[in-house]
Amino acid sequence: MAERFRSYISMFGVRDVVDILLVTVIVYFAIQLLRRSSAFSVMKGVFFLILVLGLSQILGLHTLHFLLFSTLQVGVLAVIVLFQPELRKMLGQVGSTGNLVIGRSGTSNLEHCITETVEACRSLSWERQGALIVFERHDPLSDHADTGTTVDAAVTAELLKNIFYPKAPLHDGAVIIQNGRITGASCMLPLTTNQSLSRDLGMRHRAGIGVSEVSDAVVVIVSEETGSMSAAVGGMLKRHLAPETLEKLLRLELLPADPKESKKGLGGVSKRIRKKGDNA
Repeated sequence: MAERFRSYISMFGVRDVVDILLVTVIVYFAIQLLRRSSAFSVMKGVFFLILVLGLSQILGLHTLHFLLFSTLQVGVLAVIVLFQPELRKMLGQVGSTGNLVIGRSGTSNLEHCITETVEACRSLSWERQGALIVFERHDPLSDHADTGTTVDAAVTAELLKNIFYPKAPLHDGAVIIQNGRITGASCMLPLTTNQSLSRDLGMRHRAGIGVSEVSDAVVVIVSEETGSMSAAVGGMLKRHLAPETLEKLLRLELLPADPKESKKGLGGVSKRIRKKGDNA
């Protein structure tokens, strides 16, 4: 066995190393590009089916193997047809270096985003001007950002206040923040289907809750009618937040100091808020 292994190593040259590295880089960037679209969830399902297909062949489950093999033959064509726009967009991004490097924003940048967002919400709340701000975390929101006007700008309180000024052309819809930058304004979000919500919640709140149900996004909402500030995480809405409480919540959700704290989510923050006397 050792002699055979040494013979394989002796046949392994520089060209093979370059070949493997190139394949690794291509696969890595393909996965990164897929993560920014709704096709990523489908691809995870396809990979799971391939894994089960391999296991069924190893275990000799012939009927299951035949069924999965036939399904995958049709499924690959279906994926290409259904996700043609996403595939075209991904191929268009291949030539752009900036789009290939997909990383998370640094802590200092996120802290700046939180400070500017809270300052903007404080002012908007005082002026009774509505706002809907969505922070992307791990689940990609590019599909939602594409429904609005493309923006590539740093997060500042003045810019957010200008976007949500009632007479501004982009004040309707949501602002989406990705990697510490505003990437979309006047974006459309899915409305929640939760029938048990209070009837006094308008479309802005229902859209904020809706996107938090289908992703791990953190959503900040300012009511146009009452000026109250709210936050939605994981389908839960916390209302009537003071600016200081909103800042603590955003820091907990976007800058978790302790992995255990980050799993508590909005529920963990709610307990602290109730202790301080804030009403839901």
